[in-house]
Amino acid sequence: MIDPSAEHLPDPATQYRAAETILGHSFARPALLYEALTHRSAAHGRRGQHRRGERRGVGSNERLEFIGDRVLGLVVADWLLERFPDEQEGELGPRHAHLVSRKVLAVIAGRAGLSEALAIAPNEARAGVGQLANVLADAMEAMIGALYLDAGLPAAQVFVRTAWRSAMDALVLPPKDPKTALQELLMARGLALPIYQVVERSGPSHAPEFVIDVSACGQTGTGRAGSKRVAERLAAAELLERLSA
Repeated sequence: MIDPSAEHLPDPATQYRAAETILGHSFARPALLYEALTHRSAAHGRRGQHRRGERRGVGSNERLEFIGDRVLGLVVADWLLERFPDEQEGELGPRHAHLVSRKVLAVIAGRAGLSEALAIAPNEARAGVGQLANVLADAMEAMIGALYLDAGLPAAQVFVRTAWRSAMDALVLPPKDPKTALQELLMARGLALPIYQVVERSGPSHAPEFVIDVSACGQTGTGRAGSKRVAERLAAAELLERLSA
């Protein structure tokens, strides 16, 4: 039996053409791109009958988002070192946090028309989920992940440097450190200062990875990086976006 929800999902061929145009790449493994474009709400319709005990989101773009986030971070970090050879970590960090922020990701995805290529369940699509900044940002990361897995780091680098060019060019001066900006915002509103907490530490001692949450005003931002300082900045940047929305 055909899953009725699948009848309203975008035509795969149309999705492929739109996404490949955005990425400037013809996929050797189309399934990667197909997965990158599948929102978790559409995962069952794309994969057929949902199996008992299977977790929601299986078959969606969440796994590719995970790798795409890391690839984007690496490409942008390498680009920043090349672009600003005289700057140190204290200046490069805020630039990096800004360029990989969900706000910038969503803007770039919106300009590229990525929302038209996403497979989203009909009820979610009617509610405008495809236009949400976090959905667009996640899908853009997933597409970068798919591109990396299909064609390697050089292809991902070419795409990022092309799509992020205007955002990079706009950073004449380093943006304000997200931790400082968050503290100033809360103080201006007469609110309590943010609380940072290490929620996970993994990896070997020579290459650790930290996950840090920052909380304020009943909301939380999360950052993941190889140092506590960078993870705190990423967490602060995410929380700033939510408080400023």
